[in-house]
This record gives sequence, structure tokens and C-alpha cells, in this order.
Amino acid sequence: MKKLFTLTAFLIAFFAASAQSTGAAPEVLKLKESDHNFGDIPQHKPVYYYFEVTNSGNTPLKLDNVQASCGCTTPEWSKDAIAPGASSKIKVGFNAALEGPFTKDITIIYNGNQSNRLTIHGNVWKAPEGAAPANASVQFLKKQSL
Repeated sequence: MKKLFTLTAFLIAFFAASAQSTGAAPEVLKLKESDHNFGDIPQHKPVYYYFEVTNSGNTPLKLDNVQASCGCTTPEWSKDAIAPGASSKIKVGFNAALEGPFTKDITIIYNGNQSNRLTIHGNVWKAPEGAAPANASVQFLKKQSL
């Protein structure tokens, strides 16, 4: 009975120690910043921002997908692996159809199953509806010079 108790205690200690050593993997994708404020931008005029990502791990970092929360936000990134210690950029474009404040999330999926999030925000103001109105004085002067 004493041997069974000792064996059980040993197995419990072994599994507890191994469970602690299999904790979460260290974060290898480091972001210089994860949030960007565009401030006030005109409606229907695309704006862009470059987020810098760095591989702080010991193996190459692969950005599997970068996806935006809506169609008005378009991320672009290199499909090449990022070497340990190296950096790359993710270009995020935004083209607002509606005026007013906005917040958009971009999800980075890397190394198969890990993820991180970027956020852009700002305020869209209504752009003028078209070209400036015609200047009647200019048209009058053109007719006079003929």
C-alpha cells in the first residue's frame, strides 16, 4: 500500500511539473504600434498607414493572413517569411464611403494558429460634391476676346 501511495504521489508531481512547462508559447510577433489614428480625413479619399512588425523569435515568422473587418480597409503584406530579428511592414489602406467617426480592426494570423490585432480609427468629413462652380465672369471674358 505504501508503494502504491508513493507511486501515485510521484505520478501526480510528474504530471503537474510537465503541465507547467507546456505553458503558452512566447510572443514572437512584436508590433512597433498596434493602433493608428488618421485624424480627420476627407470622404472617398484613400489613406494609408504602414505598421511595422518584428520577429523576436529564433525561427522564421510567417504571416499567413492579414484580414480586415470590412471591405473599406485593405491590408497588404509580404508573403515571405520574416527572419529572426528582422522586420517587415503591413500596409493598411482605408477608403471611407460614410462620414463620421470610424474604428476598424485588422487581424494578423501568423505561424499557423497565432494572432494579433491592429486598429485604425479617425473621423471622416464630407468632401465637396464635385468641381467648383463655373465662373460666369471667365466665360464672359472669353467671349469678349474673340
